Amino acid sequence: MTRLSKFMKKGLFMAAALVAGVSSQQADACTRIIYQGNDSLIVIGRSLDWKTPIPTNVYVYPRGMEKQGSDRPGAVTWTSKYGAVYAVGYDGGVTEGMNEKGLSVNGLFCKGTVYDNDTSATSPPMSLAMFPAWLLDMNATTDEVIEVMRKHDFSLSGATFDEGTVSALHWGVTDATGHSAVIEFDHGDIKIYEGTTDMHAMTNDPSWPQMQAIVNYWEKIGGRNMLPGTVSSPDRCVRATYFVTHVEKTGDADLGASIARTVLFNSCVPYTYTVEGEPNVSSTQWRSFSNLRDKRYYFDLAVANGFYYVDLNKCDLRKGAPVRKITTTDMLNACGDQTKALKVVPPFTPMY
Repeated sequence: MTRLSKFMKKGLFMAAALVAGVSSQQADACTRIIYQGNDSLIVIGRSLDWKTPIPTNVYVYPRGMEKQGSDRPGAVTWTSKYGAVYAVGYDGGVTEGMNEKGLSVNGLFCKGTVYDNDTSATSPPMSLAMFPAWLLDMNATTDEVIEVMRKHDFSLSGATFDEGTVSALHWGVTDATGHSAVIEFDHGDIKIYEGTTDMHAMTNDPSWPQMQAIVNYWEKIGGRNMLPGTVSSPDRCVRATYFVTHVEKTGDADLGASIARTVLFNSCVPYTYTVEGEPNVSSTQWRSFSNLRDKRYYFDLAVANGFYYVDLNKCDLRKGAPVRKITTTDMLNACGDQTKALKVVPPFTPMY
């Protein structure tokens, strides 16, 4: 065995040990990527993975709507400054979205998350069902979101789902300039990590600094030679980072979304995939792609025959305009611009 191969073998063993220490086969296998093309094109791709189906529909909300973050006394309230498109799980909680200014907010599972401590728990309550909507409704840039987070004048909590699962999440935020942030809650303290061209992908556990150490290790090996191939969170993050930084750049909106889609496929978990002895391994339920330049929100249900988008530039986002919705299970054969398929509906009822 050569000296180099001995070094690589030792390094791989150490990396594997690190991954084993912070991650097993996850039940929360979401992935987020940032594709940066030409001519200011930025596409945020994300997958939503879970052990059972999470029915998710697409809603478009106008500006000027009065909202509240919780049904508990003293809850955070606001009147929306910006119209936005949301992905709403169970028709009761916002998972992610993009607003008319090109701000994207995505929540991904992170098991180490603890939202509150004795200090923050006494602040005005905010439910996870409305937290992403609040950020999208009231902020145009990543800097504005960071300012809100640093004030931390809210307490965050949410209803359990899927037989008692707690929504432990960390958040990826990117605006139309490409300025990005990862926001994590560590026993009530908010940790914010900022970047631009260096925040290519995020998944689940471990925390952002630990994950970057793993990604940096694999960058030294080089993706042309070897990439980790399991469905674990670090392996998916490594693959997503490598491919999203090695594909061709384009300024074409549809081609950019397609490129981001194929990159994300490499980090998704095949639908109905299971591992013996790991009954809770997640498979990808759906993917979304937010074009922050052109304000197009693409949705890609795993069991559908194609993917389509809503164009916020074509939506009526004026104060007083109705809420509109696409029921995604009605769109299994849809492709391309489906803005006209949005139907007027009442606002969804939050699962506080």
